[in-house]
Amino acid sequence: MFKESKAFSSFSVKDLAVSKAFYHDTLGISIEEPMEMLSLQINGGIPVLLYPKADHVPAVFTVLNFPVDHLEQTMEELRKRGVKFEVYQEEGFATDENGMRDADGMKIAWFKDPSGNILSVIEDHTGE
Repeated sequence: MFKESKAFSSFSVKDLAVSKAFYHDTLGISIEEPMEMLSLQINGGIPVLLYPKADHVPAVFTVLNFPVDHLEQTMEELRKRGVKFEVYQEEGFATDENGMRDADGMKIAWFKDPSGNILSVIEDHTGE
């Protein structure tokens, strides 16, 4: 039934103006603003919609992943732009002191948007 559907993802944010500045200015993503929402123009043209929610509660899981070629370089650039990476110490799911996890060819680091939503950058060489 949905085989040919142009599915897209969405998640809530606290404040559209603050989110627009973060996603556009900090992360460099092109944004459109349909119907009092933000549409992140990524994923080869498939939008990701952000909508305001007065009682927003951030998810406790990753809502958006950004594949990158060189994780350490990307992290360095994001830090220069004010992004702080999360450091996790859970058993079986720990990061290093810089917020990076390296697991069998996949490197990943997590950070939060201004609404507390969890995002990640991933360098994946497991299929090579």
